[in-house]
Amino acid sequence: MCHNPSNPLSGKKIGVAITGSFCTFTKLYEQLTVLKEAGADLYPVISYHVGSLDSRFGTATEHAAKIEELTGKKPITTIPEAEPFGPKIKLDAMVIIPCTGNTLSKLANAITDTPVLMAAKAHLRNGRPLILSIASNDALGLSMKQLGLLMNAKNIYFVPYGQDDYKAKPNSMIAHVEQLSDTIEAALEGRQLQPVLKSPFEG
Repeated sequence: MCHNPSNPLSGKKIGVAITGSFCTFTKLYEQLTVLKEAGADLYPVISYHVGSLDSRFGTATEHAAKIEELTGKKPITTIPEAEPFGPKIKLDAMVIIPCTGNTLSKLANAITDTPVLMAAKAHLRNGRPLILSIASNDALGLSMKQLGLLMNAKNIYFVPYGQDDYKAKPNSMIAHVEQLSDTIEAALEGRQLQPVLKSPFEG
């Protein structure tokens, strides 16, 4: 791990829980590199879909290998492996990136049926920040109620987000992942980075 004492994230243990919005993985990999270069100690967890589905954005095997390469650790892939994040592996923060509408809604309703959700639940037991980097086609549709619930939940923070294509996909919202590091730093101080609602066209 590359330690950078001047960076607030240096030496911080950060869980990186990854779900299946595969079209965002290029930007995900960029942010894993940023966090690693900042000196963060990364703990990857992947959902069942990430661990098993192939798509036009790459195979499951390729994604797992890339995540291991960028974090320095083999991704956790099962619920039993994820459960120790609460009692045994005490992280400073965890981020779900990308956080799909499916994962968002399950989290808001206390459903724990994937490694990512188990890791998040276990982590929240310790009262430490959980950061969501949303990527959802129905964030302003069926998932909007759950989004509102989590916006008001204790110890849950959001990477600033906005509509990514309001003409073709008016219900779709996606996080400004380039602000991930700043969001984590703020969350570690108990603050939500503002403005949390930001148009992707503002730069």
